[in-house]
Amino acid sequence: MAVVDSRTSTQPASVPRAKTAPGKLPGLAMAAAGVALSWGTHRLVPAVPMLTAAVVLGIAAAHLPGVRTRVRGIGKPGLTLAGKRLMRVGIVLLGLKLSLDDVLGLGWATVAMVVAVVAATFFGTLWLGRRLGLRGDQPLLIATGYSICGASAIGAVSEVSGSDEEDVATSVALVTLCGTLAIAVLPLLHHPLGLGDVAFGRWVGASVHDVGQVVATAQTAGPAALGEAVLVKLMRVALLAPLVAAVAMAVRQRRAAAGAPAEGKRPALVPLFVLGFLAMVALRTTGWLPGGALDAAAHTQELLLAAALFGLGSAVHLPSLVRTGGRVAALGLCSWAVVAGVSYGGVLLTT
Repeated sequence: MAVVDSRTSTQPASVPRAKTAPGKLPGLAMAAAGVALSWGTHRLVPAVPMLTAAVVLGIAAAHLPGVRTRVRGIGKPGLTLAGKRLMRVGIVLLGLKLSLDDVLGLGWATVAMVVAVVAATFFGTLWLGRRLGLRGDQPLLIATGYSICGASAIGAVSEVSGSDEEDVATSVALVTLCGTLAIAVLPLLHHPLGLGDVAFGRWVGASVHDVGQVVATAQTAGPAALGEAVLVKLMRVALLAPLVAAVAMAVRQRRAAAGAPAEGKRPALVPLFVLGFLAMVALRTTGWLPGGALDAAAHTQELLLAAALFGLGSAVHLPSLVRTGGRVAALGLCSWAVVAGVSYGGVLLTT
């Protein structure tokens, strides 16, 4: 009897494990549906980037009656997986959009300008966010999103900082909102600021957050502006790798100073997905990949990031955001003013 009892006592513990295996499928299906809706929205309204639509639809799904219970219940494991794992793969493929030849073709003056814009925006936003008393890693994540490449950068840094999911979702929502506003606001300032098409493109590339938002904004001034905007923007993307490595080192030092146990998980100094990103940059630089392969990778990358951003958007809780909304909005507007102002001055000096 003792043998029978011991066997039967282990069965309840094994049942939950059997149920967790397919537990991520509903959320992944929701993310796939979100991608399809985002693609359809972009096709109907080309001015709305697909990635922006994905975040907005994710936020909407998390608050619509009848849908939110599924999103925050049965769908949560899969949506969390999409927001983390698919984000990593999308960031790796993002490296195929950049080659070292493109960076060198910008000229050292433009490269120095981009580095200065990123540094001023990052450290200025980080300092102000802490002064405003924002919770957790929100200052770090918002600073990263504004200075590098929006939600993709936030996802990358959150992987090594171990940031709270709510902090990540709030930061993504704020950066996406400001980047979306830039699509409407910046073209109105094109001629009043006295910028030619090339200069306007560089300003957009240096100041707008997400790559899709850069394209949507710069294309209003023609192909010359669009080409310059994408090159400058990808230069900012290239700075993602050293920033993630620096954050990982800071996290290590902080844990060591706090006396964290040695057996605790230590963030890699250069995470695997960042090494993958750099490997893709190197591969693109060789020129071995045909245009068709690059196009396929670009489409795949956009789909993966759309699924990841839908997942992150579904984690946004608007009532919680409202409680800190004033401070978060103040930080977002100030950071937007910094990145736009510093980049405008840099463009005037380099063109």
